Amino acid sequence: MNRLILRFITASAWVCGFFCPIAKLTAQTRAQDLVGTWALVSITLERDGKKTDFYGLDPQGQATYGANGRLSVIITRSDLPQFVSKNRELGTPEENKAVVQGSIAYFGTYSVNETAKTITIHIESCTFPNWNGIDRKVSFNISGNELHIASPTSSTGTGSNQQVWKRAE
Repeated sequence: MNRLILRFITASAWVCGFFCPIAKLTAQTRAQDLVGTWALVSITLERDGKKTDFYGLDPQGQATYGANGRLSVIITRSDLPQFVSKNRELGTPEENKAVVQGSIAYFGTYSVNETAKTITIHIESCTFPNWNGIDRKVSFNISGNELHIASPTSSTGTGSNQQVWKRAE
């Protein structure tokens, strides 16, 4: 009987010794899974109980997370108007409004809290200047080649947004 207990304890220690480091390694590589370039699939803005495709049904965008902790993000509507003047400094008020409301870009640094499944983004500069120098904390989940980001706030000042990205090929 004592031999049976000893074998059970030995086997349990071996199994735990084998699988526990793998679980820890998987958690440690989560931040590394974020590194790379991601293409935007969708952004859904939710405010006052209503969901809208804030950047249209076919938003365009790219997010790059570097192994060095730097990131850059650009998001645009696919239906932004071309400027009649063919000069970005001479846009009409309507053209300028469409571009400002239909795009956002920023760069800075990021850090990942693997336990909380959050990314803290320190925005150094943004096309929406109110975000310059701020930290934004978002929740994230990576499933296969998809990155899901949930942000409790949006650049509109109200509502939250859900973003879906796919790893760029």
